[in-house]
Amino acid sequence: MSQFFDALETRSPEQREQALLQALPAALAHAVAHAPAIASQLAGIDPAAIRTRQALAGLPVLRKHELLERQQQSRAGSAAAGPEKAFGGFSAISWGQALRVFASPGPIYEPESARHDYWRFARALYAAGFRSGELVHNCFSYHFTPAGSMMETAAHAIGCSVFPGGTGQTEQQVRAMADLAPAGYTGTPGFLKIILEKADELGIKLDSLRRALLSGEAFPPTLRDGFTVRGIDAYQAYGSADLGMIAFETQARQGLVLSEDLIVEIVRPGTGEPVPDGEVGEVVVTTLNPDYPLVRFGTGDLSAILPGGSPCGRTNTRIKGWLGRADQTAKVRGMFVHPSQVAAIMQRHTQAIKARLVISGTTGSDRLVLRVETRHPSAALALSLTESVRAITKLRAEIELNAPGQLPNDGKVIDDLRHYD
Repeated sequence: MSQFFDALETRSPEQREQALLQALPAALAHAVAHAPAIASQLAGIDPAAIRTRQALAGLPVLRKHELLERQQQSRAGSAAAGPEKAFGGFSAISWGQALRVFASPGPIYEPESARHDYWRFARALYAAGFRSGELVHNCFSYHFTPAGSMMETAAHAIGCSVFPGGTGQTEQQVRAMADLAPAGYTGTPGFLKIILEKADELGIKLDSLRRALLSGEAFPPTLRDGFTVRGIDAYQAYGSADLGMIAFETQARQGLVLSEDLIVEIVRPGTGEPVPDGEVGEVVVTTLNPDYPLVRFGTGDLSAILPGGSPCGRTNTRIKGWLGRADQTAKVRGMFVHPSQVAAIMQRHTQAIKARLVISGTTGSDRLVLRVETRHPSAALALSLTESVRAITKLRAEIELNAPGQLPNDGKVIDDLRHYD
């Protein structure tokens, strides 16, 4: 049996890129025609002209808060009840075509259609060792959020049966596992640890568990090693309720491999500008899902592209995994400061390569320092940067000029170091 889910995983990077970019114009045209919110986002743009990553980078980024606000406005409006009112114009399918509707925090509502492996997690399950004919104990929630359905539809796609364990009721989870002897677990790593500890407490062996696909929270190496000692080979996957699976871990244990049918960019927080490979930035995703198309959707998560191919043999791009949140908004002297404002300051100064606004001090005594990388430091540049900070943020800041490469590569545009006694 192949170690790969399908032949797409071993295409040459050039073949994959060509296929994605060839499919992009038609996907955008379909989205514009069937999803009014995407038509608004891409107003005045010819989808047929978006054939390169450079052209895609010129499109506006859709932030999660904008998706929520549009849904809220739609639901508060006078339009008749229906999918457009519920989804704010982002869904391209209607009732009946959407088999299920889910709600993630906000609430933001998402449709799920009958499309095979709709959330695209089957590839991640397969990489984690799940195979046809096995039973999967699924401990993601089946209530409101799509996480339970994400794993269940993926398990069905590779020929597995599913026990819908859901969340909570730890002792009952242990009893069911002991009775049914599932081969694998899907859920959060923390809940798997709780279940195993409860089994120890009850004196029940769960020897059938040999693999796990985990998501929804951090999965540190110490926890992974603890599962390995128990004979459980556990892997992680990264996704969201809006996009489904974005990337997944393989046996190489070196970063996360991107899903085959997404276009992923890493951009500078607060902007839509792609950063060089290896630099930390915000994960921005364009999905080719015709039912729920999202174009340049800003996840708010930080990550970075890893160089080279994976030792596991999959040829798609890898990311480092979740490295924090891109939303670094801070309140200083009664004023909110946003990453987009730091980006606006940078745009005024071509000599500036990279910037980081550092906030320090204590309650009532905030200190702002704008650290800027430049190849041409000068008193004139420092003065003009001071004026730009004042004009854009309405705050005063000290300027520190640095040589290229001196600022940390962690995706932070605003670094709030304040402490409160």
